[in-house]
Amino acid sequence: MPPSTQPTPSLPMAPSEAMDIPTDWPALWSRILQARAAAADQPPGPPAEPCSARGAALQALYQPLLDARVHPGGAPWVVAQLGQSLDGFVATATGDSYYVNGAHGLLHLHRLRALCDAVLVGAGTVAIDNPQLTTRRVPGPQPVRVVIDPAARLDGRARVFRDGQAPSLWVCDARHAAAARARLPGDGANGPHPADVLPVDGLLDEGSGLRAYRPGHAVAALARRGLRVLFVEGGGMTVSRFFAAGALDRLHLVLAPVLIGSGRRGLQVPAHDVMADCPRPAARRFALGEDLLWDLDLTQPASPGGSASRST
Repeated sequence: MPPSTQPTPSLPMAPSEAMDIPTDWPALWSRILQARAAAADQPPGPPAEPCSARGAALQALYQPLLDARVHPGGAPWVVAQLGQSLDGFVATATGDSYYVNGAHGLLHLHRLRALCDAVLVGAGTVAIDNPQLTTRRVPGPQPVRVVIDPAARLDGRARVFRDGQAPSLWVCDARHAAAARARLPGDGANGPHPADVLPVDGLLDEGSGLRAYRPGHAVAALARRGLRVLFVEGGGMTVSRFFAAGALDRLHLVLAPVLIGSGRRGLQVPAHDVMADCPRPAARRFALGEDLLWDLDLTQPASPGGSASRST
């Protein structure tokens, strides 16, 4: 399954969008990164210095990722982000996804990468989009890049396995680890960050077909490697599978004011016959330029009856 060679064009930021980033944000982001790097002996609080209302809202959006670093018992903590159209698609029927979301959504994506130990994508996203999964648009550390490919379907030629920009892990069922290793470059072939294979026993769910797997097994294996704060970036099928498995603590669902009609589906959740049974996670809204981010806390008990959303 060769990766796409389609170039990734730059996305300019319109003047109106640039105004949405407060002037105090660079200093605030620097303090957030300092809190991320600090010893995890107490939850990092809000910035001590006064900041703008927009800056405070951004801080509140990213605060759960800082709090996750002192999660009781050192348990893993998982956030997912998915950008999609109003009618629930992440790309057109031809696979074109440049750009569903605007410039602010792209910056948000890179900030999430910088605040997590690892960024996870599925094999389909790597095969179609060939992403870099780096923090090149914002200051901050590079996360470990993780590709979830249980049956080792990829050919090992994707950028994440060969560009050496950051450490990479190819996560597959232990029975397919040898095949994955055979497709990776040899030692020293991609500089200081060679890709590695992480075999996981029982990752594949044999009773549900070749592509079905157990997300919790992957999360546990990554936590044993010291990667506890995890970011599931995509695609829609991977985020949906983690959601259905109860493997997410938080979900950032970014809706763009665009209608696609048909294409690659975004978030898909287990169906309910009765509206009263449909979960309504604790939620808050956040404007990202023209896009609207729904910040869903999946650790709180869902309220079937009413909404718990508020605007920020």
